[in-house]
Amino acid sequence: MNPVLIALIVGIASAVVFFFIGFMVRRFIAEKKIGSAEKEAKRLVEEAAKEADAKRKEILVDAKDQALQIKNDAEQEAKERRAEVQRQEKRLNQKEENLDKKMDNLEKKEEVLNAKIKANEEKELIIEKKIEEQDGVLQNIAGMTREEAHDELMNRVETETRHELAMKLAELEDEYRETAEEKAKDYIALAIQRCASESVAEQTISVVPLPNDEMKGRIIGREGRNIRSIETLTGVDLIIDDTPEAITISTFDPVRREIARMALEKLVSDGRIHPSRVEEIVEKCRKEVESAIKKAGEQATFETGVRGLNPELIKILGRLKYRTSFGQNVLRHSIEVSLIAGMIASELGADVAMARRAGLLHDIGKAMTHEIDGSHVQIGVDIAKKYKEHKDVIHAIEAHHGDVEATTYVAMIVQAADAISAARPGARRENVENYIKRLQQLEEIANSFKGVEKAFAIQAGREVRIMVKPDQVSDDEMIVLARDIARKVETDLQYPGQIKINVVRETRQSDYAK
Repeated sequence: MNPVLIALIVGIASAVVFFFIGFMVRRFIAEKKIGSAEKEAKRLVEEAAKEADAKRKEILVDAKDQALQIKNDAEQEAKERRAEVQRQEKRLNQKEENLDKKMDNLEKKEEVLNAKIKANEEKELIIEKKIEEQDGVLQNIAGMTREEAHDELMNRVETETRHELAMKLAELEDEYRETAEEKAKDYIALAIQRCASESVAEQTISVVPLPNDEMKGRIIGREGRNIRSIETLTGVDLIIDDTPEAITISTFDPVRREIARMALEKLVSDGRIHPSRVEEIVEKCRKEVESAIKKAGEQATFETGVRGLNPELIKILGRLKYRTSFGQNVLRHSIEVSLIAGMIASELGADVAMARRAGLLHDIGKAMTHEIDGSHVQIGVDIAKKYKEHKDVIHAIEAHHGDVEATTYVAMIVQAADAISAARPGARRENVENYIKRLQQLEEIANSFKGVEKAFAIQAGREVRIMVKPDQVSDDEMIVLARDIARKVETDLQYPGQIKINVVRETRQSDYAK
């Protein structure tokens, strides 16, 4: 045989033998490991069973302990509840016993009360019989029935009560009047003290100084053309008399007078005086006066603290700077009224801003009286309505001279402030003789009526206090008498503002307690 083949067969046989031997060895080892693993598993199972049995026994012991504790707690709670129930039952039994006792007492008291009621009813019957007997006796004595006596007594009580009530009301009325008068005087005095406005007497003429008398001829001009031009353009009268180095400007309109005064001063200082130059200077001065009017209106609103006025209304307000009333500058008067009204309103707790606004605008109609027909009150109302002023301001303007009755605090305050500003000493210029004569005429008119005992003109002629004879003038006739005197004063006298006619009828009765 081929040695190579033999070697190959021998190698294969060796490999087979070694493979078989290795397989057997691995199988033996594997079986041995499996056996040891089964033993270990059996051991672990047995240990687990033992531990589980021990745990089960431990849990059972714990469960028994807990059940025993719960049982003990339940028994203890049940015992406490039984004890509480027993205590409550005991209290209820005691209350029931007490209620029974009280019921017994109430029944006894009810019996006693019923006995008393029965006794009282019997007494009432006896008393009613006696009252009837006494009523019969009293009726026989008085000659009046019971109803008539009752009515007489009620009437007497009512009369006495009414008298006492009237006396109390009169006492309270006097007390309130005194208090109100004192407070009103305090408010007015405080307002006057806080508002110290200057008093300037306005005039209807202005005097322009000249550097020399030759300037008078230049102002007159050839054939008087210069002076005619000035008078025509300004609407004033130039008085050139023997007064040295001065020309007098006369007109009722302060605006025209101011324009003429400024124009004359400019013409004199410039030296060029002829009609065309006069026209130029007058127009320039007119614009300056309009600017001054606007500034005066703005200054008035600034002094009084009034805001939100329409610009056109401010211009109209500024025109009051060149208006006077009884010698009092109307713009200064309006500012003073505004300030006084604001002070009075602050003391009374009213609307200060509204009072100041109404006080500033109350005489706004006087700025247009030269251009529009009608009283300054109605003109002022129309102007305020035109520029959408507040209704309280419009009513204050309408009522500040008593043309309509004042129905708001603002209107009443403005009335008082207007009277204060006009009546304080030095505010308005008036001839003393005419003033005294007017007071005498007031008293004479009042004394001329039948039944008047005395008449006194007081408060600077703004009030006439008239004492009448009570046996000749009744309370109803007082009203007619006051109206008749007022109408005669309106007819026979001329006076600023308004005059109050105050008629007083006093009845006195005396008696002596002995």
